[in-house]
Amino acid sequence: MDRIIIKDLKIYGYHGVNPEEKRDGQNFVLDIAAELDLSRACLSDDLNDTVSYAKIIKTVAAAFNKEKFDLIERAAQYTADVILNAFPPILAVDVTLKKPEAPIRADFNYVAVEIRRERHG
Repeated sequence: MDRIIIKDLKIYGYHGVNPEEKRDGQNFVLDIAAELDLSRACLSDDLNDTVSYAKIIKTVAAAFNKEKFDLIERAAQYTADVILNAFPPILAVDVTLKKPEAPIRADFNYVAVEIRRERHG
């Protein structure tokens, strides 16, 4: 299966267990890999035969803060649901949601969850 890949999409968000995370927010970083058949677009060179990565980015950015979640697991699921609902040609999506500023007293690059969701039916 072919993939559209978006790496290191930075979005300021308000997800976390601590009240200050929901109040003050912090940076999140997303990696998105959308699986779909790109064979028509490869032959036609026509944007109408694919899913625009710009539209995926705009859709995710607009939806990411419609709700505030305690867990990044739930925020990642919400992101996957938004993508699958908005873009019917996408058959599956992998979402890695990184939280580089998690309020943990340790030296780390980021904490993250990675999920894969597939279209059913």
